[in-house]
This record gives sequence, structure tokens and C-alpha cells, in this order.
Amino acid sequence: MAKARPVELDAEMTFAQAASVTIATRSHELFACADRVLDVEDIERVHDMRVASRRLRAALEVFAPCFDRDDHRHLLREVKGLACALGRRRDPDVQIDGLRKLRGELPPKDHPGVDLLIARARDEQAAGNMALREALEAVLTQDLRGRLEELARP
Repeated sequence: MAKARPVELDAEMTFAQAASVTIATRSHELFACADRVLDVEDIERVHDMRVASRRLRAALEVFAPCFDRDDHRHLLREVKGLACALGRRRDPDVQIDGLRKLRGELPPKDHPGVDLLIARARDEQAAGNMALREALEAVLTQDLRGRLEELARP
């Protein structure tokens, strides 16, 4: 799992300044994880981006009083939507990984049943990946990154 980037805060900052720095850091962290997130062979990318989305969401919630209510509400909703799509893709990733490990521990006569479960989880993974692709396209179309940067601008 990717470690959280340190947020450069100091005791002299106002709450609003701390909000700007934190949102900028967490937003950057989220989009840094986006590269090849749709690759179903590298499930850690989805995990890292999902964790980054949760960190950003938490920061948005903590610093809500610092931002325009409507802008904040819309951005938080979009970040939650992206996190939901990441979760929809992540859940079958974890299931497939666990089933593969289980298959290796079972006798060959049990492999067909596990293979069937893996195939079903692959179908869910494909559906989750489609939902994630759509969520990422919406993020680009609606310029979530730029709007978060604008929100974080002091």
C-alpha cells in the first residue's frame, strides 16, 4: 500500500491554510495513483487509489467549514462516487486473489468448483472495471482535479 504523503503544516497556519495544503496534497496523491488503475493484473493500483480517495474524502469532511458550501458538497459527492467505483472494482480483486490462494491449497478434485467461483468473480471484476472506467471518464470530463485544485487555492 502506498504511504500517505506528508502534509506540510506548521503551527502558524490558520485552519483555512491547513485546509488548502491538506486538500492539495491529498488531491495530488489521488491522481498520482490513477496511472494504469484499470489494469486487472495489478490489483494494488486500485487499492492505492481507493485508499487515497478515502484520505481525500476525510480531509474534505474535516475542513468543510473552510470552503464554499455548494462547491464543497459537489466535490465531496464526486470523490465519494469515485471511491464507490474503486470499491466495486476492488472487492472482486480481493475475492479472486483469495480464491487463487485457496485453490493452491485444495486437492485437484476441488479445483473445478473454485475455478467456477473465480470465473464469476472475474465477471464482477469486469463489471467493476467498466464502472470504474466510467467514473474516471466523468472525473476527466468534469475536471475534478482542476476543481479540487481551485478549492485548495488559498
